[in-house]
Amino acid sequence: MTALGFLYPGHSAEDDYPRMEQLLGSDIRLAVIHTDIGEDAHRVDALLRMGAPERLAASVEELRLSGAEAVVWACTSGSFVFGWDGAHEQVRDLAKSAGLPASSTSFAFAHAAREIGAERVAIAATYPEDVAEHFVSFLRAAGIEVVAMRGSGIITAAEVGTWGYAEVLALARAGDHPDAGAVLLPDTALHTAAHVRDLEKELGKPVLTANQVTVWEGLRLADRRVNAPALGALFTREPIVQMPG
Repeated sequence: MTALGFLYPGHSAEDDYPRMEQLLGSDIRLAVIHTDIGEDAHRVDALLRMGAPERLAASVEELRLSGAEAVVWACTSGSFVFGWDGAHEQVRDLAKSAGLPASSTSFAFAHAAREIGAERVAIAATYPEDVAEHFVSFLRAAGIEVVAMRGSGIITAAEVGTWGYAEVLALARAGDHPDAGAVLLPDTALHTAAHVRDLEKELGKPVLTANQVTVWEGLRLADRRVNAPALGALFTREPIVQMPG
């Protein structure tokens, strides 16, 4: 049994995790521990407060009780707004307080892009563009070229959590670019676990989504590799076939 812990801010798309747990197999358990989101706002100042060390540390005892072997801060914007060095410090503090290997969704994107060999990526973000630009800078610091970025101007995670497949597909299409080896959807408030394979078929390339890469990162920390085709190329490395039309 491999048990992984995820510190998830508030309540938006956390039901992606039990869905992914079902797809991964019976010997993997994904424990979601909710952190205090504070002010639900995709603004840099609010995101810095949401990802503050004391806010994450407040959930460590519940994390320990879950039996997790590793922990991932399941928030993209609440990590990349700290910058490359600040995000490293954030996960170091989390690892120290939890006594476990730790990472965050922002690092998960960087590692996942390398895993699938995507040196150039496009970003299809729900965030306002000024927030999304921080993610562009973060990926560039990781050595990944961002060939296109589209922001959507959505302020709250609560609104993002109401989006269905049609909105997610429209976002992915709008953010895609011919030169991109993968399209990244960086918001853990966005429901994507049921849609990754369909998105990849529509776009004809790998799609990396926040909750998907977060779980993959937890497995990476635990030194587990799992074949789960329903979760896309990241979990299979199989070629993507473009749908006709």
